[in-house]
Amino acid sequence: MSSEQAPYRIAVIGGGITGLSAAFQLTELRDQTGRSVEITLYEASHRLGGAFGSEQIGDYLIETGADSFITNKPWAVKLCESLGLSDQLVSTNPKYRRSLILHHGRPIETPVGFNLLAPGQIWPMVTTPLLSWSGKIKAAMEYFAAPRQAAEDESLADFVRRHFGQEMLDNIVQPMVGGIYTSDPERLSLAATLPRFVDMEREYGSLIKAMKRSNQKEKQEESASGARYGLFATPRHGMQTLLDTLEERLTPQIDIKRECWVENLEFTETVTVTSSQGQQQFDRVILAQPTYRAAQLLHDDHKELASKLDEIEYASSAIVVSGHKLSGIDHDLNAFGLVIPHKEQRRIIAVSFLSRKFEERAPEGRVILRTFVGGAMQPEEIQCNDAELLEKVFSELREVLGVRGEPEFTRIARYDNAMPQYTVGHQVRVAKIFELAESIPQIELAGNAYEGVGVPDSVRSGERAAQAAWESIFPVSENDG
Repeated sequence: MSSEQAPYRIAVIGGGITGLSAAFQLTELRDQTGRSVEITLYEASHRLGGAFGSEQIGDYLIETGADSFITNKPWAVKLCESLGLSDQLVSTNPKYRRSLILHHGRPIETPVGFNLLAPGQIWPMVTTPLLSWSGKIKAAMEYFAAPRQAAEDESLADFVRRHFGQEMLDNIVQPMVGGIYTSDPERLSLAATLPRFVDMEREYGSLIKAMKRSNQKEKQEESASGARYGLFATPRHGMQTLLDTLEERLTPQIDIKRECWVENLEFTETVTVTSSQGQQQFDRVILAQPTYRAAQLLHDDHKELASKLDEIEYASSAIVVSGHKLSGIDHDLNAFGLVIPHKEQRRIIAVSFLSRKFEERAPEGRVILRTFVGGAMQPEEIQCNDAELLEKVFSELREVLGVRGEPEFTRIARYDNAMPQYTVGHQVRVAKIFELAESIPQIELAGNAYEGVGVPDSVRSGERAAQAAWESIFPVSENDG
């Protein structure tokens, strides 16, 4: 393209962390190469950031969505480095690095070293009240499991039952994994969510043996119960810092259209985007949206791809954030949070103690609770108005943690159809989606529905889509250096 020609134009549809990461990557590529490219970001709501953000309420600093990100997946950390935020990242509070599981109505500490699906230490499993002696014996027999080459995808529930039995699944694994994926383990794809356990089985057979032989970095985390909490980080002043910094960097460099709903895409050699603010033509479009919304935009011209996108299911959930005096809570909250097995038949699925997890989030003598409701296994629990939801949540908190009195504040964050469900066969499904998308050079797909639901996965997805869109316009060649 000669210098007299009009610049290339790229649209990013969706202003969550995936879309913001894609837009930022495009600006970085433009700065590095000096290419003439105009970038437009469409966001249907009034704010950028999607399913997370921070809010200051008096002396409380709360999170309404993701409160941190894991650091052994490097993409969120690298984004923070690019934005100059490295010195603002803080880790979790070592004092409270443990988690609780509700068992017969009582919060019980998760066995030390337990890592989502498998124990990392033997003695805590022997002494835990979470399993009966028959359940412990069944779990111990897993040590003798032989290596197995998985022929096809398997549900997480089937995998855990094969290795450790039903009791381990019901009492420990289901609530821990459910707290991450808000999913039904009977339908959750192991290969798509926790592939390292498939690899462990293939190499060692026994997950207990594999955990014993895990690398030194993992062993250093075994002093914590539950997840490896030392691997999580967040900006000191909340996750909103990441969003605000991205927005600040992007605003002078791209055209950001807030409260702008994209209604239609029309494909020719370019893509005509029809939105609530008019029509524009683009050379490339990155769809950084839930798959069902991308499917709506692609249905007219690319029905097969739209149909495959619609196969990915979503769950809805709500988070009730509340501030309390510690003197008004019977439990000592000596942990990062509590997860609740489905078999306990409670109306909430987890409670995170945010101000235990990260320091300087609540005033002295106060605590922030984040109570999770809904998900794939209890969708009916969020089919109520806000007043009913609050009544339900505080009734449960009173019974499971002894929360008394009125909270000092409440916030409700509802996430309708926001959590993609990685059901059995997910990887095959996604491979087909990307195969079909490859035949449409004008678009790239990005988001947490494909190859990971966390913040780092979303960042990587956005960056990959941006790189692919860029290279489809400016192919890498020897002359590019």
